[in-house]
Amino acid sequence: MDLTLFLILFPALVALVLMLLPDHPLRDTLIKAAALILIAGSVIFAALTLSAGGLAFSIENAGMVSLLMQVIEILIAVGLLYLSVKYRQHIVTVLVIAQTGLFLYAETLLTGHATGLGFVVDEFSVIMALIIGIIGSLICIYAVGYMKDFHAHHPEVKDNRRGFFALLFIFLGAMFGVVFCNNLMWLFFFWEITTVCSFLLIGYKWDAESQKNAFWALLLNVLGGIGFVAAFVVILNADPNGSYLYMDALIAAGPALALLPASFIGFAGLTKSAQMPFSSWLVGAMVAPTPVSALLHSSTMVKAGVYIIVRFAPIFQGTLTGFCFALVGGVTFLMASAVAVTQSNAKRVLAYSTIANLGLIVACAGIGTYEAVWAAILLIIFHAVAKSLLFLCVGTVEHRIKSRDIEDMGGIIAAMPKIGVMMIIGISGMFLAPFGMLISKWATLRAFVDAQHGIILVALLGFGSALTLFFWTKWMGKLIAVTGRSSENYEKEISRPEFLSITTIAILTVAACMLFPLISLYLVEPYIIGIYGHAAGLGQWNVVIMLMMLVLFLMLPLSVYHFRNSRTVVPRYLGGRAVNEKGQFLGSLGREWDIEMSNYYLKEQMQEKGLASKGNLVCIGLIVLIALTLVMGVAA
Repeated sequence: MDLTLFLILFPALVALVLMLLPDHPLRDTLIKAAALILIAGSVIFAALTLSAGGLAFSIENAGMVSLLMQVIEILIAVGLLYLSVKYRQHIVTVLVIAQTGLFLYAETLLTGHATGLGFVVDEFSVIMALIIGIIGSLICIYAVGYMKDFHAHHPEVKDNRRGFFALLFIFLGAMFGVVFCNNLMWLFFFWEITTVCSFLLIGYKWDAESQKNAFWALLLNVLGGIGFVAAFVVILNADPNGSYLYMDALIAAGPALALLPASFIGFAGLTKSAQMPFSSWLVGAMVAPTPVSALLHSSTMVKAGVYIIVRFAPIFQGTLTGFCFALVGGVTFLMASAVAVTQSNAKRVLAYSTIANLGLIVACAGIGTYEAVWAAILLIIFHAVAKSLLFLCVGTVEHRIKSRDIEDMGGIIAAMPKIGVMMIIGISGMFLAPFGMLISKWATLRAFVDAQHGIILVALLGFGSALTLFFWTKWMGKLIAVTGRSSENYEKEISRPEFLSITTIAILTVAACMLFPLISLYLVEPYIIGIYGHAAGLGQWNVVIMLMMLVLFLMLPLSVYHFRNSRTVVPRYLGGRAVNEKGQFLGSLGREWDIEMSNYYLKEQMQEKGLASKGNLVCIGLIVLIALTLVMGVAA
C-alpha cells in the first residue's frame, strides 16, 4: 500500500519542489534523481506486488479524500473556464460547464456510503506501472538536455522549464492513479488531471498554432470526459448506494448492468486514445516539444484511453456494441496507416503510426476474448518502448540537422552512427520479426480469425499492416543511405542525459523481445487466466524460432555500425549519362540536372484530408450505431 501511494504522491511532491526552485543546476540534478527514484520504485513495486499475488486495499478517511478530489476538480473546471473565456473558446466553455454540471448532478444521486476497494493492483496494473515508471522517467531525464537545446534553437519561446518539468511529473503521478484506482470517481479525478496536463504541455510555446492545438485537444478530451461522467449517472440511477462505482464490482455484474456505463467510459477512452473521429488532437499535439510527444504517445494520455477500454473488454465480449468498438479501432488502424504513407514529416509519421496501433488495441478490446486481450496487452507493451525510442531519436536528430523531414535524414547512420542504429532498432521494433509488434499483430490476427464476424477485422489488419510495412521500410532505407552527409559527425553534440535515455530505451526494446516469453508467462497470462480462466501464448518452438530471428536481426544494425567507416564512395552510375564532380548528370540540350533520390509518398493517390474524412465518417457512423444499440437495449 505504501509504495502504491508513494508512486502517486511522490511525483506531485517533486513537481511542487520544482515550481519553487529557481533556474539553477540543482534543478536538473533533482529531476534526474527523482526520475531514477521513480524507476527504482516502480520496479520494486512490481516485484513485491507480483510476489504477493496482487494488491487490493482502501485507505482511511476515504470520504475526506473524495471531498478533496471534488474540490480540486471544481477548481480545475474554474481554471479551464477562465482560460476558455479569455481566449474565446466558446465550445470548450460549454463542454466544461456541461461536464461539471453532470458531475455535480451525479454527486446528488449518491445517497449511500458504499464501501469498496479504492485501489486494486493486478498484473495489468503492474505492466502499466512499469511502462509509466520506466519509460516516463527516462523521458524526463532526456528532457533535461533536450529543453536546453530547445530554448537555444527557439529563443522566441519563453523559458518556463520549471512549469514544464512540474507538469511532466504531475502527469506521471496522475497516470499511476489511473492504473491503480478501482474507485471510478477517483480514477476520473486522475483522468482529468492528464487532460489538463496535456493541454498545458501541448500549448507550451503558446503561439497561435500551439494555442489552437492545445484547445482542440482539450475540447475533444472534455467531450470524452462528459461520457465518463455520464457513466456515473447511469450507475447511480441503478444503485444510489454507489456499489458499482468500483470497477471490480461493475465488471463482475456482467453485461446486463455494466454494458451501458462501460460503453460511456469506452467512448471517453476513444477520445483519449485519439481514435477516429477524434484523432486530430494527437496529430496537432506534435507542435509541443519532443519529450511531450514521446510522453503522450508511449506512457501516458493515449495509453490511459486504451487501458480503460481493455479493462472493460470482458463486458464487450460477444456483444454488438463491442464489435462496433472493434470496427472503430480497425478502421482507424487502416486509415491512419494509409495517411502515414503520405507523410514526410517524421513526427507526423510517428503520430499516425501511434493512432493506428492504438486502433489495433481498441479492436482487440472490442472483440474481448482472452486471445484478443492477450494481444492487446502485448501491443501496449511493445508499442510503448519502440515508439518512445523513435520519438526521442527524432527529437535529437532534428536539433542536429535542423529538420524533421525524413528526406533530410539520409546518411544518418554515418553522421550519427549510434543514434542511427537505435533508430533502426526502433523502426524494426514496429514491424520486423521477431520484434514484439509483429508478434502482437500475429496474436491479434489469430484472435480476429477465432472471433465471430472477425473476417472484416482480418481484412482491415491485413491491408493496414501492408501499409505500415511500406512507410517503415522507406524510412529505414533513407537512414542507411550513403549521402554527402556521410563525412559529417553530429553525435558529439548530444547531451549526456539525452544519450543515456535513448540508449536505455533501445536496450529495453531489444530486452522486451528477448524476455517476451517471461513477460507473457509472469505478467500477461496470469491476468488473462484470472479474468477468463484461459491462457494464451506462443508454443515452445515458436519461442525458439523467435529467439533465432532476434539473433539474425541484431546482425543488421550491429554490422551497419561496425562497417560504417569501411565504405567506398564511387561516382554515381546513371546508365551511361555523364556525371560531373558535383553529382549532377547531363540531360537533354546539355542541361545539368541535380540527382534526387527520394521516397514515394503517394500524396495524390492517398490524400491525407480525404482519407481522414472518410475514416471519420465511418467511425462516426459506428459510434452512432453503438448509441442506437444501447438505446434499444435499455428500451428492451
